Amino acid sequence: MNTKNPTTRDRLVAAMADTLQRKGLHGAGLNELLIQAQAPKGSLYHHFPGGKTELAVAAIEHIGRRIDGFFVQLFREHADPLQAMQRWLDNTLQQLESSRFERGCPLATVALESGPEDVEIRAALARCFARLRQALAAQLQGVGFTDDSADGFANLFVSLYEGGLLQARVAGNCEPLRTASAALFQLIRHYPREPRHDQ
Repeated sequence: MNTKNPTTRDRLVAAMADTLQRKGLHGAGLNELLIQAQAPKGSLYHHFPGGKTELAVAAIEHIGRRIDGFFVQLFREHADPLQAMQRWLDNTLQQLESSRFERGCPLATVALESGPEDVEIRAALARCFARLRQALAAQLQGVGFTDDSADGFANLFVSLYEGGLLQARVAGNCEPLRTASAALFQLIRHYPREPRHDQ
């Protein structure tokens, strides 16, 4: 997506990504999306013949790429994956609080709304969640965790993150996620690791 000179398609995708985070899939009205994207009527079906579903899939993929880019930067800046994960968590909580608990994880919001008939949407969500887990697991493997333990902790962190965000949104309080993540980080820090070959 060209952020300097976004096309109509880019603006529609960005508008949908923003709406998914705030309101979920069912809260995304087409007229509101067109207004937010400053797009003319008819442009949605021109760029997305599959309508709202195709646009939602494109927005989910856009969110996934944005997360990928953020992770690349995050792990470049923090050699310790726990510090990187803490930074990710802190950024999320700051955004959640500044939005008055309106902006949660767009992936979880859509996942909770989706049904068995939403095959394409669920497939896009599954790909994003898988990439999240794989990125975290790779970093944990790099500091001495076995493949199995790295995969397990990556899965546990993503599950904790999503569940904690949902609790924080409904409670209007970030403590559920802060408390749970602190316990997980303590567990990971004291979990046995394999010696690194470069040491």
